[in-house]
Amino acid sequence: MEQKPSKVKGKKQIKIDYKSPVTLYQYISEGGKISPARITGLKHSEQRTLRNAVKKARRLSLIPSSAGAYDDFGYPEQISATPFEID
Repeated sequence: MEQKPSKVKGKKQIKIDYKSPVTLYQYISEGGKISPARITGLKHSEQRTLRNAVKKARRLSLIPSSAGAYDDFGYPEQISATPFEID
């Protein structure tokens, strides 16, 4: 039986490894969520490998694990409503 040619021509093979946070950051949104396969364009098995690599990297603290670590919108600190004096 002959294999069908790939529908995606020239798709670059990437190596998904938990030890490479730079590669994993490409597939993590600003909120810290792993991007779905329909956005990343990965096959089911590749998406599963990506998911496992991200989870393992989070357990080893190579990438942040909580959404608070990704919250970098530059909000100013809240000022207390209690009055203060200026010297």
